Amino acid sequence: MLDNRTETDKRQAIIDCCLKMNASGLNQGTSGNISLRHGDGLLITPTSRPYDSLTPEDIVFLDMDGTAHGRWNPSSEWRFHRDILQARPDENAVLHAHPTFCTTLSIMGKPIPPLHYMVAVFGGPDIRCAPYAIYGSAALSRLALEALEGRKACLLAHHGMIAVGRDLDQAFWLADELETLARQYHGCLQLGAPPLLSAQQIQDVIDKIAGYGLSDD
Repeated sequence: MLDNRTETDKRQAIIDCCLKMNASGLNQGTSGNISLRHGDGLLITPTSRPYDSLTPEDIVFLDMDGTAHGRWNPSSEWRFHRDILQARPDENAVLHAHPTFCTTLSIMGKPIPPLHYMVAVFGGPDIRCAPYAIYGSAALSRLALEALEGRKACLLAHHGMIAVGRDLDQAFWLADELETLARQYHGCLQLGAPPLLSAQQIQDVIDKIAGYGLSDD
């Protein structure tokens, strides 16, 4: 999808999404980070800067070789943002956050199984949980890419979650849906092991929705 917005507009859109992310409860403080493809690189939130203090000039431009341009250093998680956008030309936005229920499941190393048909919007019969690696590392980036293969989101063990989208609105929508599924799964586990949909039932949903909530219509 062609994004004709100016660079300043894209920078402001990242800030707006950060503020929305925290206001919604998906994230706390400056623990999350957001990126958006731009030109031959990406725009990404700076490290350790309060979102309500950000101006468009504070957003960092990052070359695909990892060279940063701006007044601040990029997010410490810039590697997986860069690597995801390199590996997934169909995606243009990456949202990383520490929502409570996603993070709770990630601490327990639990992927989200097909307990609800909305799992299908993420591209398959589950949402995987990547094994633990220290934040900001090349190892974490590699593990996240593996967990995201064929998916639009994943959990990160003892850490949080990642959602990817063709734009910021889609990435945020998916992140919000993911936290809802995580909350539902957490609730089910209080009662026992939930019954699950089959792989074919999930595929039937994927075939039926074919872009539900993801189109411009």
